[in-house]
Amino acid sequence: MEFVWTSTVITIVAFVLLYLLLNKYAFGPLFNIMEQRKQLVVGELQQAEANRKESAALLEEQRKAIEQARKEAQDIVEQTRKVSTKTAEEIVETAKNEAVRLKQAAQEDIVSEKNQAIAELRKQVGEMSVKIASKIIEKEVDASSQEALVDKYLKEVGSR
Repeated sequence: MEFVWTSTVITIVAFVLLYLLLNKYAFGPLFNIMEQRKQLVVGELQQAEANRKESAALLEEQRKAIEQARKEAQDIVEQTRKVSTKTAEEIVETAKNEAVRLKQAAQEDIVSEKNQAIAELRKQVGEMSVKIASKIIEKEVDASSQEALVDKYLKEVGSR
């Protein structure tokens, strides 16, 4: 094999020319497409990171909202418990007052019935006294005389 300088120079010139043409028409657009792809991937990674941070912030916000809702629910339960306790105490107090009122009314009724019974007993005793007195005297007393005797006797019994 013989070394031919002209073929080597033509090959080198053809290679350089091919490189320059490829660089201008193929490598440039190819590198631009690769650069765009790289920028797209970097942008998507940044967007994914931003989305992750936003999701974490929303998750934390939801946790706080849930915690707040639990606290409010506990407050409502506690307030309801206090209201029901107060209502129960008021009902018990009302029942006690009603029992005292009924007891007083019953005592007043007892005193009234007692007084009526005493008055009736005095009336009966007066009538019996008049009957006994009339049998003793053996005379008959008319109604007006009888009432006068009963009133006199009741006054005497009442003063004792």
